[in-house]
Amino acid sequence: MWHDYLRAHWGRMAAAFGLMVIEGSTLAILSWMLKPLFDRVFVGRDEGAIWWVGGAIFALFLTRAITLILNRSLMTSVSLGVSSAMQVDLLRHILTLDQSFFQRNPPGSVIERVQGDTAAVQGVWTTFITGAGRDAISLVSLLGVALTIDPLWTAAALIGAPLLILPTMLVQRYVRRKTRQMRAGASLRATRLDEVLHGIAAVKLNRLEDYQTDRFSTIVNQIRRTQIKVSATGALIPALIDIVTGLGFVGVLALGGAQVTRGERSVGEFMAFFTAMSLAFQPLRRLGGLAGSWQTAAASLERIYAILDLRPAVRSGTRTEGPPATDIVLDNVRLEYDGREVLRGLSFTAEAGRTTALVGPSGAGKSTVFNLLTRLVDPASGQITLGGVPLAEFDLATLRDQFSVVTQDAALFDETIAENIAPGRTVPEAQMTRAVEAAHVAEFTRSLPLGLQTPAGPRGSSLSGGQRQRVAIARAVLRDAPILLLDEATSALDTASERIVAAALDGLADGRTTLVIAHRLSTIRKADKIVVMEDGQVVEEGQHDSLMARGGVYASLVHLQFGGEE
Repeated sequence: MWHDYLRAHWGRMAAAFGLMVIEGSTLAILSWMLKPLFDRVFVGRDEGAIWWVGGAIFALFLTRAITLILNRSLMTSVSLGVSSAMQVDLLRHILTLDQSFFQRNPPGSVIERVQGDTAAVQGVWTTFITGAGRDAISLVSLLGVALTIDPLWTAAALIGAPLLILPTMLVQRYVRRKTRQMRAGASLRATRLDEVLHGIAAVKLNRLEDYQTDRFSTIVNQIRRTQIKVSATGALIPALIDIVTGLGFVGVLALGGAQVTRGERSVGEFMAFFTAMSLAFQPLRRLGGLAGSWQTAAASLERIYAILDLRPAVRSGTRTEGPPATDIVLDNVRLEYDGREVLRGLSFTAEAGRTTALVGPSGAGKSTVFNLLTRLVDPASGQITLGGVPLAEFDLATLRDQFSVVTQDAALFDETIAENIAPGRTVPEAQMTRAVEAAHVAEFTRSLPLGLQTPAGPRGSSLSGGQRQRVAIARAVLRDAPILLLDEATSALDTASERIVAAALDGLADGRTTLVIAHRLSTIRKADKIVVMEDGQVVEEGQHDSLMARGGVYASLVHLQFGGEE
């Protein structure tokens, strides 16, 4: 798949490859120039040759410097372009995955996949593209010079090369295994940081600073130990190359030195050969070190592909028309989470234009109903229809456009209040004004110096709970969807804030099909229908008065909450 990313930059890569050929070849030409330098200048004492040989050598170094700058700039832009595109594509794909993926993978782990793994690949690609190509060309051209001077000397210099094959294979396997552990540790580190920083109030109030620091230290030290092992093992191949190269030089000196002393070969030939092999030593050493670097990239690529290969279980339908009506029917719906049956044949109807309240103890499956309606998850069996049309037939975007959702934990972003009310949209000022007035947002933004342009802070932390709820309601007003889902929208608010938010919700629900989840039973007494759930099933239905008269589960919940007073 990475070839597809590289293909988009083939023009710059072709230009960079040409520059790499030039840069890599300069070392071979430099070693070749040592033959006339020694034979004509030092041995032949030709003073005139000093200037053209010296000028040629300077031109080689100048060419090498220019091509290095151009090549590095081109290939760094390619490497960054590839990693940036990979990050965007990875996030785009992750956002298509089911809710179950995010339940299994904490935010820190996902962030590390998008950011850390792609950065690891980018770092290796920068090394490979800008260095490996140049070093390979240098090595081949330098060996070419050595072969033209004397193939037997070249064979003597490379006599120990086969000894590198088996150690290289073993090192690669070991480095990849350890790198997988290191990347998994990095995900744990990111997850721990995410949880600590988002739960900083709980950490401070419960005096968990030392506890959380110790847990973080354990993870960091484990990563450090693994990195040391990877680094030490990765250095093994360059070290072996040093040993093999040393043996080769001894062989060349024994063979070539004797021929020079007997006058069979010139000093210039020997020096050109010796320089070519000496210059070949560094690129060979760097290329040997890349064996471990490639395994680092391969381990990160495996983790990236593991995400990209995932496919959402919730598939979009093809119907792009909205429903003919907004009545909602659940018929014998069943759903399991991790082998535990959450809904056990749930059936009820929410009539269009009316308010239906879902009540029941925690764990009864109330919030799961909302996830099913918006198709964050699909039922294992049974059917849900909207206006008589099965939900699975709707295009996901079309289906979700039918719902406005306001929950207890208003999901705000670290953007301005206005951007949180109309995320990703530009709306007319009059329309925005109507939304903020209807949601009572204007009551507190008027006193803010920047008004609606005030930053909400990370997760809306600059606003109070009631203010965050009102911003979420303004978003729902602006969305103007025909169905309203309210999940514990006022349960965490004080009395004054609850009264304001409740008034805004009443205005929002007017004329809409509304489903309400509420633990505060006083807030749903006027609902057109109350559906009482227990253990994933409907146990009672009706209005407040009739359910109280029946003296069943609902009446018990009311008496428990109000101490026998309605």
